[in-house]
Amino acid sequence: MRVVDIVVLAAYAAFMMGIGAYYSRKNQTAEDYLLGGRTISPLTLGLSLFATLVSTLSYLGHPGEMIANGPMVLCQIAAFPGIYLIVGYGLIPLLMKQPVTSAYELLEQRLGRSIRLAGATVFLLLRLGWMATILFATSSVVIVPLLGLSTGWIPLICVILGTATAVYSSSGGLRAVVLTDSIQSLTMLAGAVLTLIVITLRMGSVAAWWPDAWPAHWPEPNWGFDPSARISFGMLMLSATLWYVCTNGSDQMSIQRFLSTRNPAHARRTLMVSQMTDGAVSVLLGLTGLAVLGYYSSFPPAVVGDQPVHTLGDKLFPMFIMSQMPPGLSGLVLAAILSAALSSLSSGINSACAVIDRDFLSTRKQTADTAVNSDARALTRLKRLSWLIAMTAITLSLLNLLFEGNLIERCYKVVNLLTAPLFVLFFLALFVPWATPLGAWAGLLSSVTVAVSIAYARELHLPVTASLVWIVPSALITGILVGIVFSPLGKRRSSSD
Repeated sequence: MRVVDIVVLAAYAAFMMGIGAYYSRKNQTAEDYLLGGRTISPLTLGLSLFATLVSTLSYLGHPGEMIANGPMVLCQIAAFPGIYLIVGYGLIPLLMKQPVTSAYELLEQRLGRSIRLAGATVFLLLRLGWMATILFATSSVVIVPLLGLSTGWIPLICVILGTATAVYSSSGGLRAVVLTDSIQSLTMLAGAVLTLIVITLRMGSVAAWWPDAWPAHWPEPNWGFDPSARISFGMLMLSATLWYVCTNGSDQMSIQRFLSTRNPAHARRTLMVSQMTDGAVSVLLGLTGLAVLGYYSSFPPAVVGDQPVHTLGDKLFPMFIMSQMPPGLSGLVLAAILSAALSSLSSGINSACAVIDRDFLSTRKQTADTAVNSDARALTRLKRLSWLIAMTAITLSLLNLLFEGNLIERCYKVVNLLTAPLFVLFFLALFVPWATPLGAWAGLLSSVTVAVSIAYARELHLPVTASLVWIVPSALITGILVGIVFSPLGKRRSSSD
Protein backbone atom coordinates (compact mmCIF):
# COMPACT_ATOMS: atom_id res chain seq x y z
CA MET A 1 0.00 0.00 0.00
CA ARG A 2 1.16 3.50 -0.81
CA VAL A 3 1.07 6.46 1.57
CA VAL A 4 -1.85 8.10 -0.23
CA ASP A 5 -3.90 4.89 0.11
CA ILE A 6 -3.22 4.78 3.84
CA VAL A 7 -4.27 8.44 4.12
CA VAL A 8 -7.54 7.70 2.30
CA LEU A 9 -8.30 4.76 4.60
CA ALA A 10 -7.37 6.73 7.72
CA ALA A 11 -9.59 9.65 6.70
CA TYR A 12 -12.46 7.28 5.98
CA ALA A 13 -12.08 5.56 9.37
CA ALA A 14 -11.90 8.92 11.18
CA PHE A 15 -15.09 10.05 9.43
CA MET A 16 -16.96 6.91 10.59
CA MET A 17 -15.76 7.42 14.17
CA GLY A 18 -16.82 11.09 14.01
CA ILE A 19 -20.36 10.10 13.07
CA GLY A 20 -20.56 7.78 16.06
CA ALA A 21 -19.30 10.50 18.39
CA TYR A 22 -21.78 13.03 16.98
CA TYR A 23 -24.84 10.82 17.48
CA SER A 24 -23.71 9.62 20.91
CA ARG A 25 -24.91 12.99 22.25
CA LYS A 26 -28.32 12.67 20.62
CA ASN A 27 -29.37 9.36 22.17
CA GLN A 28 -31.51 10.09 25.22
CA THR A 29 -33.52 6.87 25.53
CA ALA A 30 -33.25 3.20 24.66
CA GLU A 31 -35.71 3.73 21.77
CA ASP A 32 -33.44 6.46 20.38
CA TYR A 33 -30.50 4.07 20.57
CA LEU A 34 -32.26 1.05 19.04
CA LEU A 35 -34.85 2.60 16.67
CA GLY A 36 -33.63 6.14 16.06
CA GLY A 37 -36.84 7.56 17.55
CA ARG A 38 -38.80 5.90 14.68
CA THR A 39 -38.21 9.00 12.53
CA ILE A 40 -35.39 7.97 10.15
CA SER A 41 -36.08 8.61 6.46
CA PRO A 42 -36.91 5.68 4.13
CA LEU A 43 -34.05 6.64 1.78
CA THR A 44 -31.29 6.33 4.35
CA LEU A 45 -32.95 3.28 5.91
CA GLY A 46 -33.16 1.62 2.49
CA LEU A 47 -29.47 2.22 1.83
CA SER A 48 -28.74 0.94 5.33
CA LEU A 49 -30.81 -2.21 4.77
CA PHE A 50 -28.91 -2.89 1.55
CA ALA A 51 -25.53 -2.30 3.20
CA THR A 52 -26.55 -4.53 6.09
CA LEU A 53 -27.41 -7.52 3.90
CA VAL A 54 -24.54 -7.05 1.40
CA SER A 55 -21.41 -7.90 3.34
CA THR A 56 -17.81 -8.50 2.30
CA LEU A 57 -18.92 -12.03 1.46
CA SER A 58 -21.24 -10.71 -1.23
CA TYR A 59 -19.04 -7.82 -2.34
CA LEU A 60 -16.10 -10.10 -3.05
CA GLY A 61 -18.18 -13.21 -3.66
CA HIS A 62 -20.12 -11.85 -6.66
CA PRO A 63 -17.02 -10.98 -8.73
CA GLY A 64 -15.42 -14.28 -7.64
CA GLU A 65 -18.53 -16.24 -8.62
CA MET A 66 -18.67 -14.49 -12.00
CA ILE A 67 -15.01 -15.30 -12.63
CA ALA A 68 -15.29 -18.96 -11.67
CA ASN A 69 -18.82 -19.95 -12.67
CA GLY A 70 -20.43 -17.29 -14.85
CA PRO A 71 -23.42 -14.93 -14.61
CA MET A 72 -26.18 -17.29 -13.46
CA VAL A 73 -26.00 -15.87 -9.93
CA LEU A 74 -27.23 -12.49 -11.26
CA CYS A 75 -30.52 -14.03 -12.36
CA GLN A 76 -31.82 -13.67 -8.82
CA ILE A 77 -32.52 -10.00 -9.59
CA ALA A 78 -35.52 -11.17 -11.63
CA ALA A 79 -37.12 -12.28 -8.35
CA PHE A 80 -37.07 -8.77 -6.81
CA PRO A 81 -40.54 -7.57 -8.00
CA GLY A 82 -42.22 -10.62 -6.48
CA ILE A 83 -40.22 -10.22 -3.29
CA TYR A 84 -41.34 -6.59 -3.00
CA LEU A 85 -45.01 -7.53 -3.30
CA ILE A 86 -44.78 -10.39 -0.78
CA VAL A 87 -42.76 -8.49 1.82
CA GLY A 88 -44.18 -5.02 1.21
CA TYR A 89 -47.87 -5.92 1.24
CA GLY A 90 -47.94 -9.33 2.90
CA LEU A 91 -45.48 -9.04 5.79
CA ILE A 92 -44.71 -5.41 6.59
CA PRO A 93 -48.31 -4.45 7.58
CA LEU A 94 -48.47 -7.45 9.93
CA LEU A 95 -45.05 -6.82 11.43
CA MET A 96 -45.76 -3.14 12.13
CA LYS A 97 -49.11 -3.60 13.86
CA GLN A 98 -47.51 -3.69 17.31
CA PRO A 99 -45.16 -0.98 18.71
CA VAL A 100 -42.35 -3.40 19.54
CA THR A 101 -38.56 -3.06 19.48
CA SER A 102 -37.56 -6.70 19.11
CA ALA A 103 -39.16 -8.71 16.30
CA TYR A 104 -39.41 -11.68 18.63
CA GLU A 105 -41.88 -9.92 20.92
CA LEU A 106 -44.38 -10.76 18.17
CA LEU A 107 -43.74 -14.47 18.67
CA GLU A 108 -44.55 -14.29 22.37
CA GLN A 109 -47.90 -12.64 21.70
CA ARG A 110 -48.96 -15.61 19.59
CA LEU A 111 -46.94 -18.65 20.71
CA GLY A 112 -45.64 -17.86 24.18
CA ARG A 113 -42.43 -16.95 25.94
CA SER A 114 -40.51 -20.12 25.07
CA ILE A 115 -40.95 -19.57 21.31
CA ARG A 116 -39.93 -15.93 21.67
CA LEU A 117 -36.70 -17.02 23.35
CA ALA A 118 -36.19 -19.75 20.75
CA GLY A 119 -36.54 -17.25 17.92
CA ALA A 120 -34.22 -14.77 19.60
CA THR A 121 -31.64 -17.51 20.19
CA VAL A 122 -31.74 -18.66 16.56
CA PHE A 123 -31.30 -15.05 15.43
CA LEU A 124 -28.28 -14.58 17.69
CA LEU A 125 -26.67 -17.80 16.44
CA LEU A 126 -27.38 -16.78 12.84
CA ARG A 127 -25.96 -13.29 13.13
CA LEU A 128 -23.00 -14.11 15.35
CA GLY A 129 -21.93 -16.75 12.80
CA TRP A 130 -22.51 -14.19 10.05
CA MET A 131 -20.42 -11.48 11.74
CA ALA A 132 -17.67 -13.97 12.52
CA THR A 133 -17.52 -15.08 8.87
CA ILE A 134 -17.38 -11.48 7.66
CA LEU A 135 -14.48 -10.70 9.99
CA PHE A 136 -12.58 -13.78 8.86
CA ALA A 137 -13.21 -13.23 5.14
CA THR A 138 -12.25 -9.56 5.25
CA SER A 139 -9.07 -10.33 7.17
CA SER A 140 -7.93 -13.42 5.22
CA VAL A 141 -9.03 -12.55 1.67
CA VAL A 142 -8.45 -8.79 1.64
CA ILE A 143 -6.20 -7.34 4.32
CA VAL A 144 -3.62 -10.11 4.75
CA PRO A 145 -2.83 -10.36 1.00
CA LEU A 146 -2.96 -6.57 0.63
CA LEU A 147 -0.33 -6.00 3.30
CA GLY A 148 1.69 -9.07 2.34
CA LEU A 149 1.30 -10.59 5.80
CA SER A 150 1.29 -14.21 6.88
CA THR A 151 -1.95 -15.95 7.91
CA GLY A 152 -0.80 -15.71 11.51
CA TRP A 153 -1.92 -12.06 11.46
CA ILE A 154 -5.57 -12.97 10.81
CA PRO A 155 -6.61 -13.09 14.51
CA LEU A 156 -5.12 -9.65 15.24
CA ILE A 157 -6.77 -8.10 12.17
CA CYS A 158 -10.12 -9.60 13.21
CA VAL A 159 -9.67 -7.92 16.60
CA ILE A 160 -8.85 -4.55 15.01
CA LEU A 161 -11.83 -4.63 12.61
CA GLY A 162 -14.27 -5.77 15.28
CA THR A 163 -13.04 -3.17 17.77
CA ALA A 164 -13.24 -0.31 15.26
CA THR A 165 -16.83 -1.24 14.40
CA ALA A 166 -17.79 -1.53 18.06
CA VAL A 167 -16.47 1.98 18.75
CA TYR A 168 -18.84 3.87 16.46
CA SER A 169 -21.82 1.50 16.59
CA SER A 170 -21.84 1.35 20.40
CA SER A 171 -21.52 5.10 20.85
CA GLY A 172 -23.96 6.34 18.19
CA GLY A 173 -26.73 3.72 18.20
CA LEU A 174 -28.99 3.08 15.21
CA ARG A 175 -28.79 6.63 13.84
CA ALA A 176 -25.00 6.34 13.54
CA VAL A 177 -25.30 2.83 12.10
CA VAL A 178 -27.85 3.91 9.48
CA LEU A 179 -25.92 7.01 8.38
CA THR A 180 -22.61 5.17 8.14
CA ASP A 181 -24.38 2.34 6.28
CA SER A 182 -25.75 4.85 3.76
CA ILE A 183 -22.32 6.35 3.16
CA GLN A 184 -20.83 2.88 2.90
CA SER A 185 -23.47 1.89 0.31
CA LEU A 186 -22.41 4.77 -1.92
CA THR A 187 -18.76 3.87 -1.33
CA MET A 188 -19.47 0.31 -2.49
CA LEU A 189 -21.10 1.62 -5.66
CA ALA A 190 -18.15 3.92 -6.31
CA GLY A 191 -15.64 1.12 -5.76
CA ALA A 192 -17.19 -1.12 -8.41
CA VAL A 193 -17.59 1.73 -10.90
CA LEU A 194 -13.99 2.89 -10.44
CA THR A 195 -12.67 -0.62 -11.04
CA LEU A 196 -14.65 -0.90 -14.28
CA ILE A 197 -13.40 2.50 -15.45
CA VAL A 198 -9.75 1.71 -14.69
CA ILE A 199 -9.85 -1.66 -16.48
CA THR A 200 -11.65 -0.18 -19.48
CA LEU A 201 -9.07 2.63 -19.77
CA ARG A 202 -6.17 0.20 -19.37
CA MET A 203 -7.47 -2.14 -22.08
CA GLY A 204 -8.80 0.56 -24.40
CA SER A 205 -12.49 -0.36 -24.51
CA VAL A 206 -15.22 -2.48 -22.98
CA ALA A 207 -14.94 -4.87 -25.95
CA ALA A 208 -11.35 -5.65 -24.93
CA TRP A 209 -12.46 -7.34 -21.68
CA TRP A 210 -15.90 -8.53 -22.77
CA PRO A 211 -15.71 -12.24 -23.75
CA ASP A 212 -16.24 -13.11 -27.42
CA ALA A 213 -17.74 -16.48 -26.50
CA TRP A 214 -18.98 -18.37 -23.46
CA PRO A 215 -15.78 -19.24 -21.48
CA ALA A 216 -15.04 -22.96 -21.47
CA HIS A 217 -14.73 -23.17 -17.67
CA TRP A 218 -18.24 -21.74 -17.08
CA PRO A 219 -21.00 -24.34 -16.64
CA GLU A 220 -23.72 -24.21 -19.28
CA PRO A 221 -26.84 -22.30 -18.10
CA ASN A 222 -29.52 -24.46 -16.55
CA TRP A 223 -32.99 -22.89 -16.85
CA GLY A 224 -34.96 -25.53 -14.97
CA PHE A 225 -35.18 -26.88 -11.42
CA ASP A 226 -32.40 -29.47 -11.62
CA PRO A 227 -31.46 -30.34 -8.01
CA SER A 228 -28.07 -31.70 -9.06
CA ALA A 229 -27.01 -28.51 -10.87
CA ARG A 230 -24.84 -26.12 -8.88
CA ILE A 231 -27.13 -23.23 -9.86
CA SER A 232 -30.27 -23.56 -11.97
CA PHE A 233 -32.48 -20.61 -12.86
CA GLY A 234 -35.65 -22.04 -11.38
CA MET A 235 -34.06 -23.01 -8.09
CA LEU A 236 -32.15 -19.74 -7.87
CA MET A 237 -35.38 -17.74 -8.32
CA LEU A 238 -37.15 -19.84 -5.69
CA SER A 239 -34.22 -19.76 -3.29
CA ALA A 240 -33.67 -15.99 -3.68
CA THR A 241 -37.36 -15.25 -3.20
CA LEU A 242 -37.59 -17.37 -0.08
CA TRP A 243 -34.31 -16.04 1.33
CA TYR A 244 -35.36 -12.40 1.01
CA VAL A 245 -38.84 -13.13 2.33
CA CYS A 246 -37.44 -15.09 5.28
CA THR A 247 -34.82 -12.44 6.05
CA ASN A 248 -37.14 -9.45 5.79
CA GLY A 249 -39.89 -11.27 7.64
CA SER A 250 -37.99 -12.65 10.63
CA ASP A 251 -34.53 -11.13 10.93
CA GLN A 252 -34.17 -8.39 13.55
CA MET A 253 -31.77 -6.43 11.33
CA SER A 254 -34.44 -5.99 8.65
CA ILE A 255 -37.48 -5.66 10.91
CA GLN A 256 -35.66 -3.13 13.09
CA ARG A 257 -35.34 -0.87 10.05
CA PHE A 258 -39.00 -1.25 9.14
CA LEU A 259 -39.97 -0.44 12.73
CA SER A 260 -37.79 2.67 12.59
CA THR A 261 -40.11 4.25 10.00
CA ARG A 262 -43.38 6.09 10.60
CA ASN A 263 -45.78 3.67 8.92
CA PRO A 264 -46.01 0.70 6.48
CA ALA A 265 -45.87 3.00 3.44
CA HIS A 266 -42.51 4.39 4.56
CA ALA A 267 -41.32 0.85 5.34
CA ARG A 268 -42.19 -0.22 1.77
CA ARG A 269 -40.14 2.69 0.42
CA THR A 270 -37.25 1.50 2.57
CA LEU A 271 -37.58 -1.95 1.01
CA MET A 272 -37.75 -0.53 -2.52
CA VAL A 273 -34.61 1.59 -2.06
CA SER A 274 -32.79 -1.45 -0.68
CA GLN A 275 -33.81 -3.65 -3.62
CA MET A 276 -32.94 -1.05 -6.26
CA THR A 277 -29.50 -0.52 -4.72
CA ASP A 278 -29.00 -4.26 -4.35
CA GLY A 279 -29.82 -4.85 -8.02
CA ALA A 280 -27.53 -2.07 -9.23
CA VAL A 281 -24.59 -3.19 -7.11
CA SER A 282 -25.06 -6.87 -8.04
CA VAL A 283 -24.87 -6.01 -11.75
CA LEU A 284 -21.85 -3.75 -11.22
CA LEU A 285 -20.04 -6.41 -9.20
CA GLY A 286 -20.83 -9.04 -11.83
CA LEU A 287 -19.39 -6.76 -14.51
CA THR A 288 -16.40 -6.11 -12.28
CA GLY A 289 -15.71 -9.84 -12.09
CA LEU A 290 -16.04 -10.13 -15.86
CA ALA A 291 -13.69 -7.17 -16.39
CA VAL A 292 -11.09 -8.51 -13.96
CA LEU A 293 -11.23 -11.93 -15.65
CA GLY A 294 -10.76 -10.27 -19.05
CA TYR A 295 -7.83 -8.21 -17.81
CA TYR A 296 -5.96 -11.10 -16.23
CA SER A 297 -6.73 -13.37 -19.18
CA SER A 298 -4.80 -10.86 -21.30
CA PHE A 299 -2.14 -10.11 -18.66
CA PRO A 300 -1.86 -13.22 -16.44
CA PRO A 301 -0.45 -12.54 -12.97
CA ALA A 302 2.78 -14.28 -12.01
CA VAL A 303 1.16 -16.05 -9.05
CA VAL A 304 -0.97 -18.22 -11.33
CA GLY A 305 1.93 -20.06 -12.93
CA ASP A 306 0.66 -22.86 -15.14
CA GLN A 307 -2.85 -22.78 -13.62
CA PRO A 308 -5.82 -21.15 -15.40
CA VAL A 309 -6.54 -17.59 -14.24
CA HIS A 310 -10.12 -18.40 -13.17
CA THR A 311 -8.89 -20.80 -10.49
CA LEU A 312 -8.02 -17.81 -8.29
CA GLY A 313 -11.73 -16.90 -8.13
CA ASP A 314 -12.33 -14.69 -5.08
CA LYS A 315 -8.70 -13.52 -4.99
CA LEU A 316 -8.54 -11.84 -8.40
CA PHE A 317 -10.55 -8.72 -7.50
CA PRO A 318 -8.44 -7.90 -4.39
CA MET A 319 -5.31 -8.72 -6.42
CA PHE A 320 -6.27 -6.17 -9.06
CA ILE A 321 -6.87 -3.53 -6.40
CA MET A 322 -3.49 -4.21 -4.81
CA SER A 323 -1.39 -4.23 -7.95
CA GLN A 324 -3.17 -2.31 -10.72
CA MET A 325 -5.28 0.51 -9.27
CA PRO A 326 -3.71 4.00 -9.30
CA PRO A 327 -2.56 5.44 -5.95
CA GLY A 328 -5.48 6.85 -3.97
CA LEU A 329 -8.08 4.96 -5.98
CA SER A 330 -6.87 1.65 -4.59
CA GLY A 331 -7.39 3.08 -1.11
CA LEU A 332 -10.91 4.15 -2.05
CA VAL A 333 -11.83 0.74 -3.50
CA LEU A 334 -10.36 -0.96 -0.45
CA ALA A 335 -12.51 1.39 1.66
CA ALA A 336 -15.51 0.10 -0.33
CA ILE A 337 -14.61 -3.49 0.57
CA LEU A 338 -14.13 -2.56 4.21
CA SER A 339 -17.44 -0.66 4.04
CA ALA A 340 -19.19 -3.88 3.12
CA ALA A 341 -17.73 -5.45 6.25
CA LEU A 342 -18.21 -2.57 8.65
CA SER A 343 -21.81 -1.84 7.63
CA SER A 344 -22.84 -5.44 8.18
CA LEU A 345 -20.93 -5.72 11.45
CA SER A 346 -22.36 -2.51 12.89
CA SER A 347 -25.91 -3.50 11.97
CA GLY A 348 -25.38 -6.96 13.41
CA ILE A 349 -24.06 -5.53 16.67
CA ASN A 350 -26.95 -3.07 17.05
CA SER A 351 -29.63 -5.65 16.24
CA ALA A 352 -28.14 -8.35 18.45
CA CYS A 353 -27.90 -5.77 21.21
CA ALA A 354 -31.64 -5.05 20.87
CA VAL A 355 -32.51 -8.75 20.99
CA ILE A 356 -30.39 -9.56 24.03
CA ASP A 357 -31.68 -6.53 25.93
CA ARG A 358 -35.38 -6.87 25.10
CA ASP A 359 -35.76 -10.63 24.86
CA PHE A 360 -33.42 -11.89 27.58
CA LEU A 361 -32.60 -9.12 30.06
CA SER A 362 -35.76 -7.01 30.27
CA THR A 363 -38.70 -8.38 32.22
CA ARG A 364 -42.22 -7.65 31.04
CA LYS A 365 -42.61 -5.02 33.73
CA GLN A 366 -39.34 -3.34 32.82
CA THR A 367 -40.25 -3.33 29.14
CA ALA A 368 -43.52 -1.54 29.81
CA ASP A 369 -42.19 0.76 32.53
CA THR A 370 -39.79 3.22 30.88
CA ALA A 371 -39.20 5.68 33.66
CA VAL A 372 -37.07 8.67 32.78
CA ASN A 373 -34.55 7.97 35.54
CA SER A 374 -33.78 4.56 34.01
CA ASP A 375 -32.82 5.91 30.57
CA ALA A 376 -29.19 6.56 31.49
CA ARG A 377 -28.79 3.06 32.92
CA ALA A 378 -30.47 1.54 29.84
CA LEU A 379 -28.10 3.36 27.47
CA THR A 380 -25.08 2.26 29.49
CA ARG A 381 -26.29 -1.34 29.43
CA LEU A 382 -26.86 -1.24 25.67
CA LYS A 383 -23.38 0.13 25.00
CA ARG A 384 -21.80 -2.58 27.14
CA LEU A 385 -23.84 -5.21 25.32
CA SER A 386 -22.54 -3.87 22.00
CA TRP A 387 -18.98 -4.49 23.12
CA LEU A 388 -19.82 -7.96 24.41
CA ILE A 389 -21.37 -8.92 21.05
CA ALA A 390 -18.38 -7.55 19.12
CA MET A 391 -15.93 -9.52 21.26
CA THR A 392 -17.98 -12.71 20.83
CA ALA A 393 -18.00 -12.30 17.03
CA ILE A 394 -14.24 -11.79 17.04
CA THR A 395 -13.72 -14.99 19.02
CA LEU A 396 -16.01 -17.00 16.75
CA SER A 397 -14.35 -15.66 13.59
CA LEU A 398 -11.46 -18.08 14.00
CA LEU A 399 -13.81 -21.06 13.64
CA ASN A 400 -14.02 -20.24 9.92
CA LEU A 401 -10.69 -22.01 9.52
CA LEU A 402 -12.73 -25.22 9.72
CA PHE A 403 -14.89 -24.48 6.65
CA GLU A 404 -14.05 -24.90 2.98
CA GLY A 405 -15.44 -23.34 -0.20
CA ASN A 406 -15.49 -19.96 -1.90
CA LEU A 407 -17.29 -16.95 -0.42
CA ILE A 408 -20.62 -17.70 -2.08
CA GLU A 409 -20.54 -21.23 -0.67
CA ARG A 410 -19.69 -19.86 2.78
CA CYS A 411 -22.78 -17.65 2.53
CA TYR A 412 -24.98 -20.70 2.12
CA LYS A 413 -23.21 -23.05 4.54
CA VAL A 414 -22.59 -20.64 7.41
CA VAL A 415 -24.41 -17.37 6.98
CA ASN A 416 -27.78 -18.53 5.62
CA LEU A 417 -28.02 -21.85 7.43
CA LEU A 418 -30.66 -20.73 9.97
CA THR A 419 -32.55 -18.21 7.82
CA ALA A 420 -35.43 -20.56 6.94
CA PRO A 421 -35.76 -22.15 10.41
CA LEU A 422 -36.17 -18.69 11.94
CA PHE A 423 -38.90 -17.71 9.48
CA VAL A 424 -40.77 -20.97 10.17
CA LEU A 425 -41.65 -19.57 13.61
CA PHE A 426 -42.97 -16.31 12.15
CA PHE A 427 -44.96 -18.11 9.46
CA LEU A 428 -46.67 -20.29 12.05
CA ALA A 429 -47.33 -17.31 14.31
CA LEU A 430 -48.71 -15.04 11.58
CA PHE A 431 -50.47 -17.40 9.17
CA VAL A 432 -51.44 -20.62 10.99
CA PRO A 433 -54.35 -19.92 13.39
CA TRP A 434 -54.12 -23.33 15.09
CA ALA A 435 -50.33 -23.17 15.65
CA THR A 436 -49.17 -24.20 19.14
CA PRO A 437 -45.82 -24.05 20.95
CA LEU A 438 -45.35 -27.81 20.37
CA GLY A 439 -45.90 -27.37 16.64
CA ALA A 440 -43.51 -24.41 16.55
CA TRP A 441 -40.76 -26.37 18.33
CA ALA A 442 -41.25 -29.35 16.03
CA GLY A 443 -41.16 -27.12 12.95
CA LEU A 444 -38.03 -25.32 14.13
CA LEU A 445 -36.06 -28.47 14.95
CA SER A 446 -37.03 -30.28 11.74
CA SER A 447 -36.13 -27.23 9.66
CA VAL A 448 -32.70 -26.95 11.30
CA THR A 449 -32.12 -30.68 10.73
CA VAL A 450 -32.86 -30.40 7.00
CA ALA A 451 -30.68 -27.28 6.59
CA VAL A 452 -27.69 -28.89 8.31
CA SER A 453 -28.15 -32.17 6.38
CA ILE A 454 -27.96 -30.40 3.01
CA ALA A 455 -25.20 -27.95 3.93
CA TYR A 456 -22.92 -30.51 5.55
CA ALA A 457 -23.89 -33.74 3.80
CA ARG A 458 -20.28 -34.45 2.85
CA GLU A 459 -18.87 -33.77 6.31
CA LEU A 460 -21.61 -35.85 7.95
CA HIS A 461 -21.35 -38.61 5.31
CA LEU A 462 -25.04 -38.32 4.42
CA PRO A 463 -26.49 -39.59 1.11
CA VAL A 464 -27.68 -36.10 0.13
CA THR A 465 -26.67 -34.66 -3.26
CA ALA A 466 -28.86 -31.53 -3.42
CA SER A 467 -27.22 -28.21 -4.32
CA LEU A 468 -26.69 -25.59 -1.62
CA VAL A 469 -29.46 -23.43 -3.14
CA TRP A 470 -31.91 -26.07 -1.89
CA ILE A 471 -31.14 -25.30 1.76
CA VAL A 472 -33.67 -22.49 2.21
CA PRO A 473 -36.59 -23.99 0.22
CA SER A 474 -36.21 -27.47 1.71
CA ALA A 475 -35.77 -26.31 5.29
CA LEU A 476 -38.67 -23.85 5.02
CA ILE A 477 -41.18 -26.27 3.50
CA THR A 478 -40.23 -29.03 5.94
CA GLY A 479 -40.50 -26.76 8.96
CA ILE A 480 -43.89 -25.34 7.98
CA LEU A 481 -45.41 -28.74 7.19
CA VAL A 482 -44.11 -30.33 10.40
CA GLY A 483 -45.30 -27.34 12.42
CA ILE A 484 -48.78 -27.54 10.91
CA VAL A 485 -49.04 -31.31 11.50
CA PHE A 486 -47.76 -31.26 15.09
CA SER A 487 -49.64 -28.16 16.26
CA PRO A 488 -52.99 -29.96 16.90
CA LEU A 489 -51.13 -32.36 19.21
CA GLY A 490 -50.05 -29.56 21.51
CA LYS A 491 -51.85 -27.35 23.97
CA ARG A 492 -53.07 -23.98 22.72
CA ARG A 493 -51.45 -21.06 24.51
CA SER A 494 -53.83 -19.35 26.90
CA SER A 495 -53.95 -15.62 27.48
CA SER A 496 -52.23 -16.08 30.83
CA ASP A 497 -49.18 -17.93 29.44
